[in-house]
Amino acid sequence: MKSFIWLFALLLTIATAYYQCTTVQTNPYQTEVNTGIQKFPAEFVRSYSGTTDCPVTLQIPDISVKGFLLYRKYPTQDEMTQVELKRQGDKLVAVLPNQPPAGKLEYKVDLEKEGAPLIVNDGASVIIRFTGDVPGVVLGIHIFLMFFAMLFSNVAGIHAIFRIKPYRRLAILTFIILAIGGLVFGPIVQKYAFNEWWTGVPYGWDLTDNKTLIAVLAWLLALIMIRKKNAAVWIIAASIITMAIFTIPHSLYGSELDQETGKIIQGNILPFLQLF
Repeated sequence: MKSFIWLFALLLTIATAYYQCTTVQTNPYQTEVNTGIQKFPAEFVRSYSGTTDCPVTLQIPDISVKGFLLYRKYPTQDEMTQVELKRQGDKLVAVLPNQPPAGKLEYKVDLEKEGAPLIVNDGASVIIRFTGDVPGVVLGIHIFLMFFAMLFSNVAGIHAIFRIKPYRRLAILTFIILAIGGLVFGPIVQKYAFNEWWTGVPYGWDLTDNKTLIAVLAWLLALIMIRKKNAAVWIIAASIITMAIFTIPHSLYGSELDQETGKIIQGNILPFLQLF
């Protein structure tokens, strides 16, 4: 029975991890360029780390296709800066200027073929957020611990449902792993990426930080009630809350640089922004 529980919890955690990876709001936005004769896949980045300018590359072998990259700071109503896309073999390339951590740009491309305009992404813009470099080891440990905590949360919850021991001990381990991954390595990642240790409550409304806080508080409450007769109910509730939190796409309401004050606020990282 216990082996089955661990296997089921592992499969549930893997499914959740896959969902998180495929729905994260900073994944590149996929579309295509249709010339009327051919269709070329196009990918627009929505997150960029480091201090260099961000390349925007379209792989379009048709040399009759040319155009411009247009961008402006987001969220503003500034005039868009226009940069010519340079032909490099079968690619059209331009760069977006690097921004401070959590700074965003709104950008799109205008293309034409032999004087006829090509509609890309229905004319909509893409939003890109810039971040600082996060060491791979730090990010890896943070991600591993968060999903490891998810695994133990699932196991503890299922054990509690069927009153199978040691669900109390599993609850304690879940809390410890979650606290280290979310409240220790989470702020370290945040500091590297956005130069802020914490942007959740009480300092802000960053959804990623606040999701972690809610999960930790749920398990803390479960631990407080662990000696009570109804401890299993609190553990089940904490497990369900954690599962619900992990189904919220990452970076959905993340850190954003206020272009006027230079301070980090919170904003929605949208797949695209309709202009008209």
